[in-house]
Amino acid sequence: MTTDIGRDDSARTALRELWRHESLGSVWLRPADWYHPAVDDLAVAVLDECDPTVAAEELGRARGYDGVGIGETIDDLACLYRSRGAEQPPLTAVRALCDGWADAQAAAVAVGTSLDPESGLPTRQYLAVRLAETYLDATRSGVPADETHHLVLVDVAAGVVDPFTRAARSAAVGAALTATFGEGHPMATLGGGVFAVLARRQDPLDEATEHLRAEIARRVAVLEVAAATRQPVRVRAERLPATAEEAVHALRRAARP
Repeated sequence: MTTDIGRDDSARTALRELWRHESLGSVWLRPADWYHPAVDDLAVAVLDECDPTVAAEELGRARGYDGVGIGETIDDLACLYRSRGAEQPPLTAVRALCDGWADAQAAAVAVGTSLDPESGLPTRQYLAVRLAETYLDATRSGVPADETHHLVLVDVAAGVVDPFTRAARSAAVGAALTATFGEGHPMATLGGGVFAVLARRQDPLDEATEHLRAEIARRVAVLEVAAATRQPVRVRAERLPATAEEAVHALRRAARP
């Protein structure tokens, strides 16, 4: 589909929406986490027929940080170029996109304890480290990890939200999780409105779930983002698998269904 679009702000917005429609309708898994400011930069570069490599690399880095797979990331880039009538993106743009994605993956491993600026919670990589420690403790004690802990998954996503609303919702949920579970319960944001807590099996989950839902409801109401929050908030306990590696994969699956 070829569209004659100018190069002002309205043109950028038009191309972005065409791109988004093409991607969400064919390759993108979770609509709530498609938009990132790097999307606009790449749209401008394509509109102006400029070198797209810098913008493509930044978008790849953003996708990698958010936990998007490399295949989905490349397919999304192809949707942008299809929206402009091209059969496929140029190789230079694909290479830059992949370089940025790889950089984000490497940084995530190196900085496992970094905090998510929106929720104030650690990232998924931090929780992966704590999971590894839990499995190591299980090996030493002789008690399997799935008998002492489970993952509590919290999903608050409701439709597509703008970056400001998403940030406010994440802040509310991060504060509610901290208030509910407190210290001694490793937790993290998984992206896309999904959060996880490594909780002890002996803790009363029903009571914690009731308190968490009430805390989230109160805080999103104060920040006026209740309409962008799942009602009711989805909370479920997931049994830990046999190995730490499988547990990390479970985190990825939970973030991107």
